[in-house]
Amino acid sequence: MPAQVPPVYKQECAACHMAYPPGMLPAASWQRIMLGLDKHYGSDASMAPEQVQQVSVWLKANAGTYKRVREEPPQDRITRSAWFARKHREVDSAVWKRVSVKSAAQCEACHTQAENGNFDEHQVRIPR
Repeated sequence: MPAQVPPVYKQECAACHMAYPPGMLPAASWQRIMLGLDKHYGSDASMAPEQVQQVSVWLKANAGTYKRVREEPPQDRITRSAWFARKHREVDSAVWKRVSVKSAAQCEACHTQAENGNFDEHQVRIPR
């Protein structure tokens, strides 16, 4: 997670899910997400125009540019990206359905340091 996270990003985005590190998606994906906040994966996540602008600029500046993230995943979902699938290929599909996990999008359920942008596999604790 970049050092200078806009407070509005944590306030608005982390209200429903963890504030994902922007490096998990390419800039084009973040741009589409920010342009479609009124229909954000089935929810209305609209923000004031100045907030959208501030967060959009920050996401673009910190978006993923390295090889594994350059590819735009289906529906701009982190959990549908090739790198995510590769990293989680050993996780049984039943794990994502556990009440303690809820879905693959709830990184912090297993990644104990996810909120800090640390996804080290040695810090993983899969809840029962």
